[in-house]
Amino acid sequence: MANKVAIITDSTINLPDGAFEEYNIQSVPLIIQWDGKSYIDQIELTTKEFYERLATSKTLPSTSQPSISAFVEVYQPLIDQGYDIITLPLSAGISGTFLSASAAAGQFPIGRIEVLDVKSVSVGLGIIVMKVARAAKAGASLQECREIALDVASRVKIYFSVETLENLRKGGRINTAAAFLGTALDMKPILEFRGGLIEAKERVRTSKKAHARLLELTEEIAGPQGELEMVGFVSAAAQPAMEELRQAAHERFTIKEEFSGELSPVLGTHVGIGTVGIAFLA
Repeated sequence: MANKVAIITDSTINLPDGAFEEYNIQSVPLIIQWDGKSYIDQIELTTKEFYERLATSKTLPSTSQPSISAFVEVYQPLIDQGYDIITLPLSAGISGTFLSASAAAGQFPIGRIEVLDVKSVSVGLGIIVMKVARAAKAGASLQECREIALDVASRVKIYFSVETLENLRKGGRINTAAAFLGTALDMKPILEFRGGLIEAKERVRTSKKAHARLLELTEEIAGPQGELEMVGFVSAAAQPAMEELRQAAHERFTIKEEFSGELSPVLGTHVGIGTVGIAFLA
């Protein structure tokens, strides 16, 4: 009989309310550095505190991956309890978290810990983790969980709009050429998370048009009045805009399951206040 599978992720993920507890999902936090002090993401600096401070701060924080030992500390008791482990961190294309998780896994017996780069983030990563967590709870093996993660990851799309590309440019998360996309006439950039990287998609003249365009892009994949198996909505201190997007999505699509949340402080650092996004599995 296969071992039970435990799921590990990181603090940049968004999940439905209660999912961590229901599926015993564990999260390893990233680190935020701000004005000479380090904070553990969402533990020493909550999402609410972060956005309140960011709104008036003259400085932009920086972020760093968890240490190898932070993953070892989570892995060890689970291995001791007989679990196999699947670790699903945010994309290796924008963070070294995958490398820390992989290095930690190397300290345990081969075949007990699978660290996968599913090239996703936030609510997109949340969709993948939910599908894997449900399979694990139903008795799926580590190999079966791996196959599910890769299959779902290949079908999840993420689109988002930002108020400015300045944060992404400063943080090195988007190339300089792409950063020019949003400079002319205060155009609002629309971005896609593709292949594990943030890619500039296009630009429109207002935030309202940008948010409408997110749904048009979704429709290009799902079709008019298409069915969306799972949808995640997310914002960076822009809940009214996110709620408008959510309501408009319900008018446009048949949504089987949904959840929403605020971008973690680590991700909020890089995209800035006002960001609104959608991830979906069609």
